[in-house]
Amino acid sequence: MNRKRVQRLWRDEGLRVPQRQPKRNRVGISTVPALRLRAERPNHVWAMDFLFDTTVDGRPFKVLSMCDEFTRESIGGELGRSITAEDVTRILGFMVVLHGMDATRSLTLVLHTPGGVTNAAESLVAYLRSKFTDIEVIVPAFAMSAGTMISLAANRIVMGRQSQLGPIDPQLPTGAGFVSARAVIEQFERAKTEILDNVVTAHVWAPILPSLGPSLLQESQNALDYGQAMVARWLTANMFRGRADAEELGNRAARHFNDATTHKSHGRRIDRDEARSVALDVLDLEPHQDFQDAVLTAYHLVTIAFEKSPATKMLSNSNGQHWVKNWEAVQVTMQGVLPQGIIPSK
Repeated sequence: MNRKRVQRLWRDEGLRVPQRQPKRNRVGISTVPALRLRAERPNHVWAMDFLFDTTVDGRPFKVLSMCDEFTRESIGGELGRSITAEDVTRILGFMVVLHGMDATRSLTLVLHTPGGVTNAAESLVAYLRSKFTDIEVIVPAFAMSAGTMISLAANRIVMGRQSQLGPIDPQLPTGAGFVSARAVIEQFERAKTEILDNVVTAHVWAPILPSLGPSLLQESQNALDYGQAMVARWLTANMFRGRADAEELGNRAARHFNDATTHKSHGRRIDRDEARSVALDVLDLEPHQDFQDAVLTAYHLVTIAFEKSPATKMLSNSNGQHWVKNWEAVQVTMQGVLPQGIIPSK
């Protein structure tokens, strides 16, 4: 078979020789050393990579996998529709402080946070529960919003006289800032009731209702149901495990923390007495003086570190491993704009 016949067969079948892709130049300056660092011991070099695939409905997802280059042991990973650079930083921080810890022992988590994203709390709880069967959360000052959700996933919570948890009702971003998902639903129900009672009030609600929109209303209901069901499941499986009425207690406690109608404010303080009123297993911090001193010392040292450094997030463990995330200052220069009262020199 000669070359022309091969070309004719390729042409008849619609085949083409793939064109060679030109090599693309790097953009920017690489921070990776020219010579790859070789692992000489465990925990010396970690590697991470992304895997991509699609689900049956055609939607893409990605998997972040991490392993120890020396032992070839899988350290952990993350699965999601979207994994941002912020997610990678968060995951890496938890891997640093949790890798190598004895998972056969109980985990004591000293938690101090103003809150965060529900999905991040869910990922953290799932990972901790995959490694530790018994988790104790200590709240020296406050663990609000998503921090409260993490606390409710523990087997027990230790709180001081001034410690506080908070409501877990989701806050949704809007053009006017973050608003309570429960407030969106209640405002819509109020509008519907008033308009049905008196059609004239429709003129009053006309400029307000477009800001809600059908999607925001549905998203609010989905967020409320999602968070409450997740916390109820955690409480049933962990804190109330073994009790005959575990599911009922879990649903009741989750409903209480998710009830924005009762709490009125997302920043409302829920102390240990109120937590116990919904059957939570809450221990006092004060009876053991040495233990209280150790917890409060750690809390105050971390607080000072946040005030005196650019750190915004800090993770540490009892093995002396630490991970700190610093904030980055961004300087913006505006040409031709001077603050009022400043006269440029000639």
